[in-house]
Amino acid sequence: MTKSDRRTALLFFSPAAVFMILFFVYPMFLLVRDSLFDSKTGTKFVGGENYMTALTSDRFYQSLYNTVIFVIGAVTIELVLGLVLALLLSTGFKGSNLARTLFLSPLMIAPLVCGLIWKFMLNDQFGILNSFLFKLGIIDSPQSILWLSDERFALLSCMIADIWLTTPFMMLVLLAGIQGIPQSLYEAAHIDGANRSQRFWFITLPSLRPVMVVAVLIRMIDAARSFDIIWVLTQGGPNFSSSLLSTMIYNTMARYNQVGYSSALAILFMIALMSICGFFMMRLWNPNKKAV
Repeated sequence: MTKSDRRTALLFFSPAAVFMILFFVYPMFLLVRDSLFDSKTGTKFVGGENYMTALTSDRFYQSLYNTVIFVIGAVTIELVLGLVLALLLSTGFKGSNLARTLFLSPLMIAPLVCGLIWKFMLNDQFGILNSFLFKLGIIDSPQSILWLSDERFALLSCMIADIWLTTPFMMLVLLAGIQGIPQSLYEAAHIDGANRSQRFWFITLPSLRPVMVVAVLIRMIDAARSFDIIWVLTQGGPNFSSSLLSTMIYNTMARYNQVGYSSALAILFMIALMSICGFFMMRLWNPNKKAV
């Protein structure tokens, strides 16, 4: 590469570099700096005291536990439902285009609006879900289940809203992956006598593995940082039973004005996310492994 080529490459790279410095490197520097100073004054250097406070806080571990349960539960159900819907739509049945449009409609709704919709649907006084369960005879009265004010159901309510909102994303990604599988593989398997179940387990799933890994990783990160739906539905309550790390960081910063402590929580949160994603990719995605 000549000197002129290097200058041209640097010229094209510079806008992206400026963008990264302004909107990633500099904010990260401020975040790390704030985490090392006292939350009250912001001028007293305390080193790792904020991190130790977080790592010895019961509230932190409760929020971390809720985040893990929320992510695993929501993403697992979204993956299963998304795969089922993708397989159904891939058959090309009559009306599949209309069904695809209907299934994708939740993606057009903002998370904040989704939270408001489900807040009304899960209301224990006039919510449609309790009324439906009561008419089916599953519960004794329309007020039997306090979805948003009972510690046993608050986190589950948030998961239901998140699953409804983002399952179409998983369906869309998996449907694209299914349509990208060469039909010659299925034809060869059919000639060899493989039934529909065997074609699914030995062709469809292995071929979808890279797509599934990427989709699950994206959804894991997105679900872990969920805030809008949680805040609209429960604000992390009752008694922090639905508090995620995202809501805890917000409360610490906005309500209690503990800048240093909230910055330390944010950094711990990012480290945890990067560690989980790295482990997930190393264990479940081996690009050199060929599909069976």
